[in-house]
Amino acid sequence: MGLMDFVKGGVRELAIARPDSAKGMLVYKHPDPTIPNKAQLTVGTDEVALFFKDGQFVGQIGPGRHTLESSNIMFLNQIVDKFTGGNVFKAEVWFITIREVAGFKFGGRIGDVEDPKSGLAIGVMVHGEYSLQATDPTQVISFFGQRSWANDEEFVGWFRQLLLKTIRDRIAKLLVTKQLPLLNITSGALTEEIEAEVIEGLKPHMQSYGMRVVRLGNFVVSIKEEDEQTLKTMYKDAAQIRMAGGLGGYQQFAAGKAMMGAGDGMSRGGGDGGGGGGLLAGAGLGVGMAMANMFAQSTRPAEAAPAQPAAPAQPAAPAQPSLQDRLKKLKMLKEEGLIDDQEYATKRAEILKDI
Repeated sequence: MGLMDFVKGGVRELAIARPDSAKGMLVYKHPDPTIPNKAQLTVGTDEVALFFKDGQFVGQIGPGRHTLESSNIMFLNQIVDKFTGGNVFKAEVWFITIREVAGFKFGGRIGDVEDPKSGLAIGVMVHGEYSLQATDPTQVISFFGQRSWANDEEFVGWFRQLLLKTIRDRIAKLLVTKQLPLLNITSGALTEEIEAEVIEGLKPHMQSYGMRVVRLGNFVVSIKEEDEQTLKTMYKDAAQIRMAGGLGGYQQFAAGKAMMGAGDGMSRGGGDGGGGGGLLAGAGLGVGMAMANMFAQSTRPAEAAPAQPAAPAQPAAPAQPSLQDRLKKLKMLKEEGLIDDQEYATKRAEILKDI
């Protein structure tokens, strides 16, 4: 090894800082636990450096360039390697980003939620981005674990799962406690309200890790297109029922739907679309009207039939005289001189016709 290589190696040992390749990481661990006395530690304006020995937190150093010697940084006395005569410190150095770091993606299915307006259980999906910020660097390390390198995917993946769980809980809360229709949630009109609910709901879960979710970005709650169409149709039907008003309005609405449905079905059955099409369409309307009437009858509350007034008693018809009585009466009228012979003969002939 030449002189320049030796000099460069000594400089690297004396300069401790986060490398450029790790600038975007939330947590970075310096790979060498052996730190020369008077080494130069550079801490960025958006980070802190934490020192651990044997798994125990020793101290932290804020932004700036610092010369590591026990005379000006008192906690370094706890990590002096006595076997080297005080020329080396033995410690693990962690760099923790304390600014808000954005661009973490999340997404997936958060499960079925019940739409309070229709009563249907609908599968809901969500995707977007979120930002993280360390609020207590020492707790961050306690969760992350003192490993030999930082695995950001494993680190932020856990928070991603917490985020999805909280989004599900908060959306369910909005649906249940505020009775918000699911289409209001997916429309984007309530994005800010949902974001505030989610961030507030995450606080107690994130505090124990020394982290917080600051904000959500490109936050979208969605459902399948066919589910959206189903809900829109049901909402429209419900609005028409309300406009029609009450039970009678519902019966009228149902009657109209039945007429249209039956008419369409019978029309489609006409096949060739010739002269029979109009007839089938008319028959379809008739079937639809019958279905609507049946529905209206089935939904109308049962009522007792009103009592009909009793019909007045009709006088009994007088009994008709027998043929013999009529002939006797006619003969008596002739004998008493009330009718002549010709009248008697005529009336007698009329009576005898009834025989």
